[in-house]
This record gives sequence, structure tokens and C-alpha cells, in this order.
Amino acid sequence: MIRALYSAATGMNAQETNIDVISNNLANVNTNSYKKSRADFQDLMYQYLVEPGAETSGSTKNSSGIQLGLGVKTAAVQKIFTQGDLVSTSNPLDVAVEGDGFFEVTLPDGRNAYTRAGSFKLDENGAMVTSDGYALNPQITIPNNALSVSIAEDGKVYVKTPGATTTTQVGQIGGVRFPNNGGLKAEGRNLYEETQSSGSPITGTFSELGFGRLSQGFLESSNVSVVEQVVNMITAQRAYEASSKGVSTADEMLSQAINLKR
Repeated sequence: MIRALYSAATGMNAQETNIDVISNNLANVNTNSYKKSRADFQDLMYQYLVEPGAETSGSTKNSSGIQLGLGVKTAAVQKIFTQGDLVSTSNPLDVAVEGDGFFEVTLPDGRNAYTRAGSFKLDENGAMVTSDGYALNPQITIPNNALSVSIAEDGKVYVKTPGATTTTQVGQIGGVRFPNNGGLKAEGRNLYEETQSSGSPITGTFSELGFGRLSQGFLESSNVSVVEQVVNMITAQRAYEASSKGVSTADEMLSQAINLKR
């Protein structure tokens, strides 16, 4: 009964984590390029009261033994990098990645970070920056007298200036990929950082060699499905209730055992 108390309690803790993950997903249902998370669970160690294959006689063995599990634990909370829907904005500085790839930006301390949120703006010098003012790497500056901005599928940025009959290339948005997107460290603000689990960044050109292509005037929406998350929340809630029922049942049985009278 003491074992049941602790095992059921681990189930409650695990489902509490599950609800935390689901709630964060739902909170970010309208966050551009947000990638949903999923909690993965593992059973804990087992207590072997009788080892499988233990001899029961000189010529027979126990077929399964007695293995009592001691609960559950959270093994990982993984980001799922499936493609979000593309939403048309008609803003020339909004760029979405169709397929694999990240934009690289430079943080104020000089470190590099990576994002799929392509809602770019211009700073006071005409440089393309994120909503927090982080510049693209390599930096791209739009002339003050530019009449229009065009961004090709491969990331080349063109502008048209007064008096010019053709457009002029002012830079190219570079693409970055990782061997394991799920190993990236989520920093918030739609940013990710490289880790040992993600592998080293692979730089290249969008629309080539496995990189996705860019779509100007679009933003990638969150890949969170509200229906899926609500169903997951209901399932987690019922699992939590079942674990709490296990705690109360074990408590009642323990109380009866303590209060036995001759």
C-alpha cells in the first residue's frame, strides 16, 4: 500500500507536467512560427519479488516472475517541428520558410540565435531586424529611398530605387539547418540556440540542398491544433484523476489495516 501511494503520486506529478506543456501550447496558438511541445514519459524502475526465469523446481522455471513497477517519470519535453500554416499578410518584410531551415540573427552580446519567425522590420539605419531589434546575419540594409523590396525564394533581396529601370540586389538571407531540430534550446522570443544535441548549424541557400524556400508576404503560423490539445488536456485530466483515486484508495486500505482489531 505504501508502494501504491508513491506510484500513484508519480502519476499525478507526470500528468501535472503534461498539463503544463499542453497549457503552454494553447497559450501560443497565435504565436508566429511557434512549435508545439510534447511530454514523453517512461516507467520507473521495477521491484523484482521473483525474478523471471527463477527455478520453481528441479525441472521447471517461473515464466514471468513478479515485477512490480514503481511509477512513471517525465523522460523529455520535445519540440515538434512540423510546418505551420502560411498566412498572407501582404507585408513585403514578412517572410515564411516553406520547409526546413531557420533565419540566423545576432544577439546584443554577439551570440547567434535562430528563428523561423520572419516578421522583419527596419531599424533607424534601414537594417532588417526582428521585432526585438536583432539584426539578420549577414546583415541586410534597405536604402532609405527604396520604392519597393522583393525577396526571392532563395533569399536574394532586391530593391527598386527612383530613376532605376531594374532592381538592385542588396543582400541575401542565408539559411541554417540542424541535424536534430528537437535538440535546439528554446530561448523564448521565437529564438532557438545551438546545443550539443542539435548538432552544429549547417549553412546554405534557401530552396537548395534540402533547405526550404522563402515566401514573401507570408508568415508561418503556430503548428498547434486547438482540438488536438484540448483532447490531450481532457485525457491528461482523467489520468490525473485516476492517479489521485489510486492515492485515496491506498490511503483507505492503509487506514483499515492500521485500525484492525482482534
